Amino acid sequence: MSSIKQDIDAVASLKASYGAAWDAINPESAARMRAQNKFKTGLDIAKYTAGIMRRDMAEFDKDKTKYTQSLGCWHGFVGQQKLISIKKHFGSTERRYLYLSGWMVAALRSDFGPLPDQSMHEKTAVASLVEELYTFLRQADARELGGLFRELDKAREAGDSAKEAEIQSQIDNHETHVVPIVADIDAGFGNAEATYLMAKQMIEAGACCLQIENQVADEKQCGHQDGKVTVPHADFHNKLRALRYAFLELGVDDGVIVARTDSEGAGLTKEIAVVKEPGDQGDVYNSYLDVEEVAPEDTAEGDVLISRNGKLVRPKRLPSGLYQFRQGTGHERCVFDCIEAITAGADLLWIETAVPTVHEIKGMMDEVRKVHPDAKLVYNNSPSFNWTLNFRQQTYDAWAAEGKDVSAYDRANLMSAEYDDSELSAAADARVRTFQADTAREANVFHHLITLPTYHTTALSVDNLAKEYFGDKAMLGYVEGVQRKEIRQGIACVKHQNMAGSDLGDDHKEYYAGENALKAGGAKNTSNQFG
Repeated sequence: MSSIKQDIDAVASLKASYGAAWDAINPESAARMRAQNKFKTGLDIAKYTAGIMRRDMAEFDKDKTKYTQSLGCWHGFVGQQKLISIKKHFGSTERRYLYLSGWMVAALRSDFGPLPDQSMHEKTAVASLVEELYTFLRQADARELGGLFRELDKAREAGDSAKEAEIQSQIDNHETHVVPIVADIDAGFGNAEATYLMAKQMIEAGACCLQIENQVADEKQCGHQDGKVTVPHADFHNKLRALRYAFLELGVDDGVIVARTDSEGAGLTKEIAVVKEPGDQGDVYNSYLDVEEVAPEDTAEGDVLISRNGKLVRPKRLPSGLYQFRQGTGHERCVFDCIEAITAGADLLWIETAVPTVHEIKGMMDEVRKVHPDAKLVYNNSPSFNWTLNFRQQTYDAWAAEGKDVSAYDRANLMSAEYDDSELSAAADARVRTFQADTAREANVFHHLITLPTYHTTALSVDNLAKEYFGDKAMLGYVEGVQRKEIRQGIACVKHQNMAGSDLGDDHKEYYAGENALKAGGAKNTSNQFG
C-alpha cells in the first residue's frame, strides 16, 4: 500500500472517531497535504540528508566515477530553481547537493550590507539561510505534487484509469527536491562553545554537513586572500569535537564534518602550540616555525623562546604579534593538518590550493592516504581561480615539456580572446571539462563544489538585461533575452504566480471552502497565456 493511501485510511479512521464535526474534512485532501510536507522539522531534514551523504560516500569508495557536486546558492529561490532544473534535465537529484558559502552570506545576507569574508556578519545569518533554502525546496515538492494531484483529478474525471494509475505511480515514487547542504561555519565564530551553539542552530535548520576551517576565528580571512592565520591542532580539534557533540545531542548520529585547512596559503600563526613530549602534535606544529638560534645573552626583554634539541631558538615574530612559518612548508603542513583532522574525527577534508592543478592535489592526498587510505576530499572549484588562464598555461607548459612548438602563443597573454579558437584553447578546455572526474579518480575528491557561482550568474544576467532594456532594444531586451528563452527552455518560473504558490493556495481554498472557494487560477489569469 502506498504511503498516501495509508494516510487516507488513517485520516478517514480519525474522522470517523470525531463524528459529524468533521463531516467537511476530506481524508484525501489531508493526505495530500501530508505528502506535500514530507519533512516536518529541520532535524528531519538533517537526519534524512546525512543518510544520503553517508550512502554516497560509501558508493564513491567503490566507484570513483560517483563523485558528488554542488553549486553555492545565496537565496532560497536560487537553490530551489537549481534543484528544479536538475530534476528537469537529469530526472534525479542523485549525488547533487547545495553549498552554502560563508563568503556569499557575508557579501549578500548581512544587515550591515556587503562585507568581506572575515566572519563579521551576524552568526545567525548562516542558520537562517539553511532554513530558507529548505523552505524553498519543500515548497518545490509541494508545487510539483500539487500539479500531479490536479492531473490525477483530471484523469479520474475523464474516467481514464490507465492515466490515473500512471500518475498515482509518479506520486507514490516522487523524489524530493530536498538534498544535502554542505554548510560553511567559517572558523566557528568564536571559541569551541560558540562553535557548538552555532552548529546546533545550523543542524536544527536542516544542515547535515558542516565545513569548518583551521583559521583563528577573530582573524579569519577568505581562503583565497592573504593574511590567513592558523591555529594549533589542539584548538582546531576542540571545535571538531564540538561539532560532533552538537550532531549527537540532536540525534543526527551520522552528521558529516568537513575539516578545511588553509595552511597551504597561510604563513602565520597566532600562538605557539603546547608541547607535552618530543614529537607530539604540538612539537610537529612548532617545527614549522621560522626560528633563529640564540644564546641566552642575545635575548631581549619580552622575547619568546623555545627549547629545541638542547638549543634555544627564537620564533620570528611580526610587529602584529603573529609568528611566521618557514617558507615552502605549506604542503607539508596541509598534509599534517589533514592526517590529524581525520584522526580527530573529521569525515571529509578540504584543502585550499593556489591554483586548480590535478597533480598538486593528488600529491598531497597521496601522502594523507598513506595514513588514512579512505581519506576523501571536498574541493573548491573556486571562481577566485582564473580557470581559462590557468588551464591554458598548464597546457602550454605540458606542450613545451613534450617538445611541441608553442612559439605561436604568448604564455603571459593566454587569456586574450585571440586564442579562443586555437588548438591550445581547445586542449585547455578539455582539461577543464575533465578536471572533476580526473581529481575524483586521482586525488579521491568525493565532492566538487563552486562556492559562489550564482553570485556571478546573477551579476552577468542583470548586466545583460540592463544593457538591452535600457538601451536600443528597450522591451525587446526583456522579451528576447529573458521571457522567450524561459518559454523555449521550459523554465518553471515563467509561470511566476504558480511558482510563488498561487495554485497551491487555490488547492487549499478548495479544501477549506469547497464549491464556495474564490480561486485565482480562473480564465482571467494571465498565466494561462503560457500554456
